[in-house]
Amino acid sequence: MSKIRVAVLFGGISNEHDISLISATNIISAIPSDKYEVIPIGITKKGRWLFYPGDTALISSGNWESNPDCVPAVILPDPMYKGIMKISEGSCTTTKIDVVFPALHGQNGEDGAIQGLLKLSGIPYVGCDIISSANCMDKAVAHTILEAGGIKMAKWKCVTIADLNRLENVCDEIAGELDYPLFVKPANSGSSVGVNKANSFEELKNAIKLAFSHDKKVIVEEFIKGHEVECAVFGKETPFASEVGEISSCNEFYDYEAKYILGTSGLTIPANIPAEASREIRETAVKAFKLMGCSGLSRIDFFLTDDGTVYLNEINTLPGFTQISMYPKLMENMGISQPELLDKLITLSME
Repeated sequence: MSKIRVAVLFGGISNEHDISLISATNIISAIPSDKYEVIPIGITKKGRWLFYPGDTALISSGNWESNPDCVPAVILPDPMYKGIMKISEGSCTTTKIDVVFPALHGQNGEDGAIQGLLKLSGIPYVGCDIISSANCMDKAVAHTILEAGGIKMAKWKCVTIADLNRLENVCDEIAGELDYPLFVKPANSGSSVGVNKANSFEELKNAIKLAFSHDKKVIVEEFIKGHEVECAVFGKETPFASEVGEISSCNEFYDYEAKYILGTSGLTIPANIPAEASREIRETAVKAFKLMGCSGLSRIDFFLTDDGTVYLNEINTLPGFTQISMYPKLMENMGISQPELLDKLITLSME
């Protein structure tokens, strides 16, 4: 019996390119080799697509790009082919693909762009569909939908690129409605890239300007003091939520440095929180997953305050899959190993 061909996409043009390389290295290494044939396709920071036939261990460092055997390769949007086309020395060859695992984070990976291409191609893919990916990626849209569905979130304001012409007035308006400290985030970014905490008017202005270097829309949220906890959701029509995990950040907040550079933040599974709070978080995670139309997998982040109030922070439709990432750790805690988890995700996407 022939193996199932899985194209693993990694890299990309987003500011989470380097995290994608680490996630892909872990995913490719853990996919059961007795059942699947992996076709690695890397996307450079400039957007070039390359078939990579080399050592998986070289992906995370970025050295994969210099492999002389890399050749241009693209996923064909024509559903007649359901595969990739390799371009080499003026000739083109096509390879059928059974399923795609987009190990991409951020722009073009989680925002519905790659999902749109795969929809055109007719190739099944792991993760949420176009609309749910786009809606979860845009924090303003996600806030609007989830709050309309009765899910509690931090108070927030949206700032658009046009507001830069009147930034002082905008900051005055925000400060009149929300109390410092405030968190400023690019609306369409992940891994805490471009996120900053503002304790004053000047810090708010500077944080908004910085966030606009990552996106054309910015979200300003009130600070929620509490436990930072996360929940992994898996499934489709009848999704289930994992136990709740808790983060102990080595920085003031769980930013990019704390997640991926320092490596000294702590993960506690299950979280040291009351059983009733854990139950509410898990139920809310499944409710949010369904409200947003998610499928496959998502990691849903929450705050739990000292008085027991649960606030949903955000939904990550293609969460990190590194050795220290919370999603695979939470599933491992449920007795689902990474190879088994990847098998389940791929199988679910092909059904």
